[in-house]
Amino acid sequence: MVLNYIWITFFLAAFLVASIQLVFYGNTEVFPAIINSTFESSKTAFDISLGLTGVLSLWMGIMQIGEKGGVVSFFSKILSPIFTRLFPDIPKGHPVTGSIFMNLTANMLGLDNAATPLGLKAMEGLQELNPDKKSASNPMIMFLVLNTSGLTIVPISIMVYRAQMGATQPTDVFVPILLATFFSTLAGIIMVSLYQRINLLNHTILLFLGGISLFIAGIIYFFSTLSRAQIDVYSTNAANILLFCLIIGFILSGIKRRINVYDTFIEGAKEGFQTAVRIIPYLVAILVAIGVFRASGCMDFIIQGIAQSIQWAGLDSDFVGALPTALMKPLSGSGARGLMVDAMNTYGADSFVGRMACIFQGSTDTTFYILAVYFGSVGIVKTRHAVPCGLIADLAGVISAIFIGYLFFN
Repeated sequence: MVLNYIWITFFLAAFLVASIQLVFYGNTEVFPAIINSTFESSKTAFDISLGLTGVLSLWMGIMQIGEKGGVVSFFSKILSPIFTRLFPDIPKGHPVTGSIFMNLTANMLGLDNAATPLGLKAMEGLQELNPDKKSASNPMIMFLVLNTSGLTIVPISIMVYRAQMGATQPTDVFVPILLATFFSTLAGIIMVSLYQRINLLNHTILLFLGGISLFIAGIIYFFSTLSRAQIDVYSTNAANILLFCLIIGFILSGIKRRINVYDTFIEGAKEGFQTAVRIIPYLVAILVAIGVFRASGCMDFIIQGIAQSIQWAGLDSDFVGALPTALMKPLSGSGARGLMVDAMNTYGADSFVGRMACIFQGSTDTTFYILAVYFGSVGIVKTRHAVPCGLIADLAGVISAIFIGYLFFN
């Protein structure tokens, strides 16, 4: 229902702003640009789905081996104490907790290609437990917000872009991104817990959150002792070695259980292909709405309004040049990436705006894209409190990114 209102709002806002531009400013290019964006966005949605087909087939097949080989159940048992509190509606030791864990791990390591299929597999498991197949369950919403908050330990792609844009120290945004995305994730967990009346003040959750905080502090300290070249080598290799070890571990578990690993892989890969086809309409719907919103000038209008409000309030508005990246990130990952690169190109990779754009890019994830893909893959129509919780997590990420950016670079 929330997505329905947002979808309609995007189109009506685009029509209103475009009409004003045509009538009062004589901009005859705005409506052709809007229509062109619908074709381009539709094609982009299909290309994304097509591109996901192979990756989904691969990882759904690997996950099928992991399930029958007992690896997923192993992770479920280990995570049961914390997951039974964050996901109280999931039965203790259920295999879906293993899928959730592997998806979140892939996200934290910046392995987007692996995270999406693992997340879709987790959503399928959550849908099996869902009593109302059209409405998002509480565990689905908690899982989705953990994804949209975008907790990332190794933002390797952003550091690569900074290197390509000529940054003197491409890794200087590493710690700020890690801090911003941590606060975003923490805000997401708190908001969902308030909605679902989950008690966060028990020793298990406090120990878990404290342990995560210490782990992140350790990661920050370790990487702070390395040079830029060492950080690139460590982060890239650690992520890929872990990923390949995961694949090998799944295969070995299948051999140990004496299952036909190849046939099991094919069985899971077929599900990946079907999932990729199933999400096409949902991606077309959300990406076309976003494209129309951008092409009409609505995004520029919002940014200008924010800039003027900040200036009227007498606050420092240096970060506003990077704000398009922050506003675009919940709507489109590729769009936000393009705006980040544009900010570095316009202001300089080592400028305050250039660095802020990178922190915004890494502080959260593509909320509406994830909503469309994850919920669309299992036919969820009623998103309940998923959107407000996801957007509040995004807002927390943006606000913390601004404070952290000023702390580190201004």
